[in-house]
Amino acid sequence: MTQMRVMKDKYVPAATVGHRSKRRNEDIPTSERRPESLASLLADIRACRLCERDLGHEPRPILRVTGTARLCIAGQAPGLRVHKTGIPYNDPSGERLRAWLGIGGDVFYDEARVAIIPMGFCFPGYDAAGADKPPRPECVRTWHDRLFAAAPKFKLVLVIGTYAQRYHLKGETKDSVTETVKAWRDYGPRVMPLPHPSWRNNGWLRKNPWFETELLPELRARVQGALS
Repeated sequence: MTQMRVMKDKYVPAATVGHRSKRRNEDIPTSERRPESLASLLADIRACRLCERDLGHEPRPILRVTGTARLCIAGQAPGLRVHKTGIPYNDPSGERLRAWLGIGGDVFYDEARVAIIPMGFCFPGYDAAGADKPPRPECVRTWHDRLFAAAPKFKLVLVIGTYAQRYHLKGETKDSVTETVKAWRDYGPRVMPLPHPSWRNNGWLRKNPWFETELLPELRARVQGALS
């Protein structure tokens, strides 16, 4: 006779209960998963070695998020300098980004207020032309849905570059980063697309003066609103 076990006034086969208890959370559809602890999830991400064979260097997942953060900066992936220091945006791109946002390093690096969640958590290495490779796809497949489900509901999410825009704008991107950023008013008050603040985009900024005259004042106002 099949052994039975009582659960919430219903009889369920013990073998079935045991099978369910062994299912890993990542094997369950996102809509059916139990809530995950943000702290334990971050510990798992920082211990992640999924891409170790493909990176060619030691993985070092870099992200910052707490349960009280209200502003989220969603970028691409750490560069080499960030990989070495472990400090996100610890480079000229970070200086430009902070100038765009109108905040100093004390606020930018305050984890209680600002989350930094790139699409790839580790430095992906360089391609043959010397540019950073794209974020590793394992990150978004394995972690991002779970992380944003466990993270607080941010007042403002800044989506920087192609990969972050594809993920956060959910199929509503335009044909290029330029067109997506130019259409920033279409995405509502909670999400704002931005170009990458790299020095490589100096030419882009010269060709698109509307970015500084129209978008940046609104960006700074939204940042202050999210942080207040």
